[in-house]
Amino acid sequence: MADSDEARLGKEAARRLAALPGCEIAVGLSDAEFRRIEAAYGFAFSADHRAFLAQGLPLASPPKKGAAWEQPWPDWRDGDPEDLRYRLEWPVREVLRDVELGGWNARAFGARPRGLTAAVEAARRKLAQAPALVPVYGHRFLPGGSGASGHPLLSVWGTDIRCYSDDLVDWVEREFVGLDDGGPWEADPTVAVWADFIA
Repeated sequence: MADSDEARLGKEAARRLAALPGCEIAVGLSDAEFRRIEAAYGFAFSADHRAFLAQGLPLASPPKKGAAWEQPWPDWRDGDPEDLRYRLEWPVREVLRDVELGGWNARAFGARPRGLTAAVEAARRKLAQAPALVPVYGHRFLPGGSGASGHPLLSVWGTDIRCYSDDLVDWVEREFVGLDDGGPWEADPTVAVWADFIA
C-alpha cells in the first residue's frame, strides 16, 4: 500500500534528521505505543508527526544555543510522565501566565474583561476550544489531531507564538541544517485559535 502524503512528509523529515551527525534516534514508536501514549495523555498525534516518530524516536541531536530544555526531545517511550505532561501543558499554561502578568491578545481573545480573574477565565475558555499542541522539540509544537497534517510548526513562548516552518520537513532543515534565516516564512498558521496569535 502506498504511503499517504502525510506519511511521506513525516518519513522524509525523519530521514533528513537521521542523516545529520550527532543524532541519537531509537527504534520508532509502534502502533501499540501510539495508542498507549494518546490514551494516557488525552491527545492524538497528527498524521505527519506520527509517521515521523514511527520512523525513529529522536533522543538527542546536536546541542543548540539557548535551548529551553536540557533534553529538548520528548521521550514518548520512557520519559517521565510528569515531564511529558509539563510539555503538553506548556502552550496553555504559558499563555495564561502572560495573561496573569497583564498580557492580552485581542485578536485571539476579543476585548479584555475587567479584572484579572475574569481575563484569565476568558482566556482559559478560549484556549479550551483550541486543538492540542503536541511538543516536537523544546517549545516547537505541531497541532494534534488524527486528521491533521502538513501544519507549520509553531514556536510557543507565552503569547509570543510564531510559525517556525512551512511543515515538518522544512522545520528539520531550518532547525538543524542551518537554513534558519529567522523568517518570516510564507506559511500561514492553519490551526484554530492558535493562528489568531500570529499577526
